[in-house]
Amino acid sequence: MEFVIRARRVVTPAGETAASVRVRDGVIAAVEPYDAAGEAIDLPDDEVLLPGLVDTHVHINEPGRTEWEGFATATRAAAAGGVTTLLDMPLNSLPPTCTVDALQIKRKAADGRCHVDVGFWGGAIPGNVDDLRGLHDEGVFGFKCFLAPSGVDEFPPLSVAELERYLAELAGFGAMMIVHAEDGDALEHAPAASGRAYADFLASRPRGAENLAIAELIEAARHTGAAVHLLHLSSSDAAPMVRSARRDGIAITAETCPHYLVFEAQSIAEGATQFKCCPPIREADNREDLWTALGRGDIDCIVSDHSPCVPELKGLEHGDFGTAWGGISSLQIGLPAVWTEARRRGHGIGDVARWMAQRPAEIVGLARKGRIAPGCDADLVAFAPDAAFVVDPGRLFHRNPVTPYADRALAGVVRRTWLRGALVTDGEPRGRLIRRGEA
Repeated sequence: MEFVIRARRVVTPAGETAASVRVRDGVIAAVEPYDAAGEAIDLPDDEVLLPGLVDTHVHINEPGRTEWEGFATATRAAAAGGVTTLLDMPLNSLPPTCTVDALQIKRKAADGRCHVDVGFWGGAIPGNVDDLRGLHDEGVFGFKCFLAPSGVDEFPPLSVAELERYLAELAGFGAMMIVHAEDGDALEHAPAASGRAYADFLASRPRGAENLAIAELIEAARHTGAAVHLLHLSSSDAAPMVRSARRDGIAITAETCPHYLVFEAQSIAEGATQFKCCPPIREADNREDLWTALGRGDIDCIVSDHSPCVPELKGLEHGDFGTAWGGISSLQIGLPAVWTEARRRGHGIGDVARWMAQRPAEIVGLARKGRIAPGCDADLVAFAPDAAFVVDPGRLFHRNPVTPYADRALAGVVRRTWLRGALVTDGEPRGRLIRRGEA
């Protein structure tokens, strides 16, 4: 099966250009001059053709907590937001993906229910070091650990000593550790989180706890030679630490999330627990420093950390930041949220495609994803960057309509999404379950 999509604006690794993208059997066969094609699907002049986004940080929660989120709803939301590949975190499902048996349970739950391609992370928790190689051989993309309590009892954190032991194990077979970097001891000494004031919650998760854990991670990676990835960077203080570590030859990459680039602590109202996440949304100057770090390349990519729950766990009726579940729901609206803020700061749509498609794919080894280039999967997005809309939670596809983006005006509308050359619709799910090295 062959067809051509033609657009005046196509974002490729070499830059933005007018082009015809020839698709054959679900793969990009060629990127040709705009006038080279005969019959084609012509995008309107107000649309840009982007590579499908790659979101490597999504909590789907199925099985076990499917009422929070599930594969059918999460992947439909992903496609509506221009995400064509996602990687599922090893928690908050039951069981967590910390053994090969648990991975098979997760794959069985996902099979036939995914509207986009889905891969899986493994979990690294105390006592499962002997399970890591088996999970690696079964195709997980790497392993997630916490350095502070995760929020669910079945996924406890590693101590710093355990972290170094686990990194040494992973270095032996070339696997990557992805790390929630907040220091548990530092959090123990911080004020307890309680009440409706966001400032009190922010004080309970200080920058110092994040900075200390990142320093510990860098040193453990230095000692072991393991590859590490820093999850959901919230403290801009750590960006120079990452830059320095790379200069020393340490294999470290870093991500941040839309909510850290859009929101600011000072504007979060009392009791607005839909904004609670860990690490937290910080001050406006911190947000601007994160944008600077993205522009410099100290932060590699932007991913959602979509971490939903049922509405009652968000505690909107009482607004207590101490007891509310910490997690932001944003899978469907990450692209317009980031684009709205990026263009205000002089960044182009090509920058956003690099941060949200190309770099996440490169970090996890998805060689055929995240780029409009010959040989890549024909995962494509028709995006209208100048169109505008107001976020209506009732029109989002993720399972529970709670999001801090509610009623926010955003620029950029995803009009069509193709997965391996097929339009994604509400019909039959066409997503594949992918393994490391196979996509």
